[in-house]
Amino acid sequence: MAVSIRKGSLYNINRTALSTPALTNLYQVDLSVENVGMAEAVAGDRLKDYLGNVGLTNDYISRNIGIACFEASLPGSSFATSEVKDNFQGINQQFAHTRFYVDSSFSFYIDKDYRVLKLFEGWMDFIAGGVGGLDVNDQRFYVRMRYPDTYKCDNLTISKFDKNFNRKLTYQFKNAFPKAIQSIPVSYGQADLLKVTVTFAYDRYILQR
Repeated sequence: MAVSIRKGSLYNINRTALSTPALTNLYQVDLSVENVGMAEAVAGDRLKDYLGNVGLTNDYISRNIGIACFEASLPGSSFATSEVKDNFQGINQQFAHTRFYVDSSFSFYIDKDYRVLKLFEGWMDFIAGGVGGLDVNDQRFYVRMRYPDTYKCDNLTISKFDKNFNRKLTYQFKNAFPKAIQSIPVSYGQADLLKVTVTFAYDRYILQR
């Protein structure tokens, strides 16, 4: 196939969509734990009830956690492939057989009451719930993992939009949960904002155009 060289001027380029590229700082993160595990868990033993014991209501989470997210990544994915070498002489072919979804990281400012940090610590504590009736300081205490349906969340989204809010892409994470909380360095010297980065695992995402 012959390819011709396009000729034009900067004026013509400025008239295309490339004249107004998308910017990295126009996005919104939303999180809600309202319906997590509602069908599987009994009343009083849901994620929102567990977080409520440390003063974290779903109303606070949905209103404030997204605002506290100062850095995030649009999710990525890749294919695992198999190679076929014998169908055509001298040509190797690849075929996709599995789609992998890359873990996504979100960075948050921590408020003076540490509620942002308590949210993710509490979520992970809920996932690795201990044996009922045993204090965490008891030597007999051990971790017992909960069923995935009780802690995975469908209400984590990140939306990318433009200045006029006319165009938007929204990524909805299916069955997301915090997989890792990165260590938070503290030190004497010049003060800085306290931040935490949380890595979320998920089964897949849905791109809503």
